[in-house]
Amino acid sequence: MLYANLLYFLVAIFLLSANTPAVKPVLPPQWTLAALAGVYWGFAHLAARIFARSAATMAGYFSAEKRLSFLAVLVFAGCVYLLDLKYYLSPLSLGGLLPVLVDIAGLGCFFLLLTLMWLAARPSYQRLFQCSYTRRTFVWVNIKSNLPIVLPWLTLSLIFDCLLLLPIPGLTEALHSSWGDLVLFVLFLFFLILVFPPLVRRLWRCTPLPPGPLRERLQAFCRSQGFDTEAYVWPLFEGQVLTAGIMGIVPKLRYLLITPVLLETLNGEELDSVLAHEIGHVKHRHMLLYVMLFLGFSLLAGAVAKPLPHLILSCDLFYRLLSHLSVPPDNLLGILTSLPLFLLLLIYFRFVFGYFVRNFERQADACVFQALGTGWPLVRAFEKIMLSGGGSRKEKNWHHFGIGERIDFLQQCEHDRSLIGRHDRRLRRHLILYCVCIALGVLALQQIDVGKLSEGYETRYAEAVLLQKARQEPGNSLWLMYLGELLQSRRMEQRAIEAYEKALALTPMSPEINNNLAWLLITAQDKSLRNPERALTLAHTAAFLKEQGSILDTLATAYWANGLVEEATLTQIKAIRLDPKNRVYYQRQMQKFRQQRWDE
Repeated sequence: MLYANLLYFLVAIFLLSANTPAVKPVLPPQWTLAALAGVYWGFAHLAARIFARSAATMAGYFSAEKRLSFLAVLVFAGCVYLLDLKYYLSPLSLGGLLPVLVDIAGLGCFFLLLTLMWLAARPSYQRLFQCSYTRRTFVWVNIKSNLPIVLPWLTLSLIFDCLLLLPIPGLTEALHSSWGDLVLFVLFLFFLILVFPPLVRRLWRCTPLPPGPLRERLQAFCRSQGFDTEAYVWPLFEGQVLTAGIMGIVPKLRYLLITPVLLETLNGEELDSVLAHEIGHVKHRHMLLYVMLFLGFSLLAGAVAKPLPHLILSCDLFYRLLSHLSVPPDNLLGILTSLPLFLLLLIYFRFVFGYFVRNFERQADACVFQALGTGWPLVRAFEKIMLSGGGSRKEKNWHHFGIGERIDFLQQCEHDRSLIGRHDRRLRRHLILYCVCIALGVLALQQIDVGKLSEGYETRYAEAVLLQKARQEPGNSLWLMYLGELLQSRRMEQRAIEAYEKALALTPMSPEINNNLAWLLITAQDKSLRNPERALTLAHTAAFLKEQGSILDTLATAYWANGLVEEATLTQIKAIRLDPKNRVYYQRQMQKFRQQRWDE
């Protein structure tokens, strides 16, 4: 369940981090609040029905919790991207000083969905695990169980935001550099090694194994394996789930966690085999390798995220979607950028991370042969765990091999011990291949020239934005005028004229539109587009509506284009009186009128 929850929270954190608050929400605040209330009420009602119908057994309980956790992620994604949750939470950042506060609040909204699930689960939980909790206590126990999953990310984000507040010159640039990333990773590693294990031990309510023969036996076995650790009772699901775990990298901060029912169910030799498995994780440095796998994803995702927006801007699909959807361009760009990263996250953790975790478990299983000389005690332990949990021998698992597969491997190793060495060598080769692939992938992505990738698409993006604005406000000629100005500045003269004509049809008495179109009809680089007669009419209209220097300059140029040099000169003199700051330009214009022909 812990690995599944890890994936759910990773997705929730990604959804928050990848989303950029909208400039303007889709719904007004009161409708958004009503929609959120309806969504949360519906989720709570559905959760109550699912647990009442499906949680008659422990297996049914865990299945219902898994389905509802997945649904909670989907509902949360809808709240973030469809109801603009982050927009309404953004004031919590204190004017952008502490963005982590927005993420904490957003994660709180996800925890609220889980809280509704836990409240619906409480009656079934109490019946199955024969315990009694108040609503508040039950929710708090579940929050503490899941809090360690998000604590490293929250801690790192908080440290990063607080460092940015320090009045140290150059600190912001340093933190956003590759060296800054390295420093933050070192801080994260420090937290993970020294702070995380004792904190999690307290959150999970683990207590030292009481003194007695059992504790002495466990300690004696650990000493025989050259291993030093403190054993703790782990009350996971009221201690009624047969499992054990090892936590911590530093020996003095390393804890062996064992559930009470596992201690009661297994005999001494079977317990030794479980301890051999957990010690195997430490001997093969699997905890450090977990950190490496998380770091690998961070490096790969960061390298992919850099060129991705530029690649999307160079893709025709983006502009086709923008022309058919009413989504703001920035939001659409954010969604299309997030989707590949989201798929990368799911594929990486489901297949790459899952592959290595499964094989780490198999490698740890094989350590029982070195410790006990045989794998049969661990086989018997697995069979008891399978019978107690009501699982199937053929059942698969994405983060562990199925119990049947693990038993089969141990039985094969019992007859052929060379399988252990072959597995270790294959896993070592795959780890080396993984590191090489990550390094080459990151280096290759860093070589992409993002400027060249999106070269020429700035205009297309701005055009798409203005066209969308024009579609959203069909009676507003301002967007079409801006579009005409943009196209004109990029020498797309035919399309600029079309935009101005559409704007003029909406607002025929606009001095700016008349003036801009008149100027283009006189000065177009493509001489086939020029129309001096119409330009003079438009310029007269613009000057009549708004008499100012720049508009009179257009009128003067239109006179000149039509061979009326004297009228052009007089109009330019009038422009100088109205706009003396640009006298030099107007005088050059008059000189050009006298010395040149327009059609030369």
